[in-house]
Amino acid sequence: MTAIHAKPVTAPVPHTTTTRPVDYVWAIARIALGWIFLWAFLDKAFGLGFATPAAKAWINGGSPTTGFLKGTGENALGGFFTGLAGQTWVDWLFMTGLLGIGLALILGIGLRIAAATGGLLLMLMWAAELPLANNPFMDDHLVYTIVLIGLALAGAGDTLGLGRWWGNLGIVHRNPYLK
Repeated sequence: MTAIHAKPVTAPVPHTTTTRPVDYVWAIARIALGWIFLWAFLDKAFGLGFATPAAKAWINGGSPTTGFLKGTGENALGGFFTGLAGQTWVDWLFMTGLLGIGLALILGIGLRIAAATGGLLLMLMWAAELPLANNPFMDDHLVYTIVLIGLALAGAGDTLGLGRWWGNLGIVHRNPYLK
């Protein structure tokens, strides 16, 4: 005789739409970090004169990766990163990443992918600068990576963003990594 094991019945947890103050803090952090990525894309693409002069803009034939990566030659992993500088595929991947991550964060959609790709991009930039000049290991690249992870875990796209709508799309239900 086999025993029948029934799963315990629990009441569903009601979905709350109450927004807490901490949700607004995460939302503002999400939008601010999104703007950092998006601004980097805009300045490098169009040479708005902040970090990138117009003559070195991507649309004018400049390479958005050359300046940073060529400057890593003396660093621990400089040989590897210097070899990537100015390659067309690296420039396209970098710029597509900046744009996609920036838009995802500002809009509050695809935060899991934005956290993963943004974290990877930031970790590569951190590694390119090793050894760090002002700290044995910690810098803004690592802090931003931690914040990206927090944004994804907190569901920060739901407040002041399109995250709730995005999460209800069928494709996102079928592919939760898109949330």
